[in-house]
Amino acid sequence: MLNETQIRDVVGATAYGSDGEKIGKVGQLFLDDQTGQPEFVTINTGFFGSSESFVPVADAQLSDGRLTVPYSKDRVKDAPNVEAESGHLDQAEEERLYTYYGRASVPTSNAGDNATVGRDVSGPETDSAMTRTEERLEVGTASHEAGRARLRKYVTTETETHTVPVRKERAVIETEPITSENIDQATSGADISEEEHEVVLHEERPVIATVAEPVERVRLKTETTTEQEQVQGEVRKEHIEAEGDVRGS
Repeated sequence: MLNETQIRDVVGATAYGSDGEKIGKVGQLFLDDQTGQPEFVTINTGFFGSSESFVPVADAQLSDGRLTVPYSKDRVKDAPNVEAESGHLDQAEEERLYTYYGRASVPTSNAGDNATVGRDVSGPETDSAMTRTEERLEVGTASHEAGRARLRKYVTTETETHTVPVRKERAVIETEPITSENIDQATSGADISEEEHEVVLHEERPVIATVAEPVERVRLKTETTTEQEQVQGEVRKEHIEAEGDVRGS
């Protein structure tokens, strides 16, 4: 059942059958005289909407300018031709329509006549032209936090190998002949004796020490790059089509 808000929007809506096929535009809405509830709509069918079929709206659904009725397109097109004199349906015509659409009985209002609501399918009659409106996408950018980076200093231990030259002393025996130059030194002691003579031998050993020295400075900074990204969005566009006996300009 259509609510009060939808009653104002149903005229001019596009009607679809239960089979999902487009039937035509809604031309008139008939309300019960006693209750004011919607009972029938007329749908323009045939070539360029040359025919008009009555359809009960008790179980119809209206959404986003689309009226879906619980009957197939062919059933609506083949509905009985009913004359609504002075914008009203009499009791006999109502019963004829309800019988055709397989409804068990006429609604209890037994009003007999139904008041018609509007035939202006283009909205308020401000002038003779329609305004066609489209939505467009406005695309921009917004800055938001995408992540964080930080510097952390930690210590590791590595083994380094270096080659170091070291000096070592060793004892070497030298002999020299007795000459006139060294004879005095050679005979300065006893002729025959036992003696000992020693020298101290030295050698160098590698020594390791560590020295901390600064090698570089590290800092964080940001840089901006530009990339191309595609965005998608849905926009609604109004289309205007002509129905009835219309000739192109």
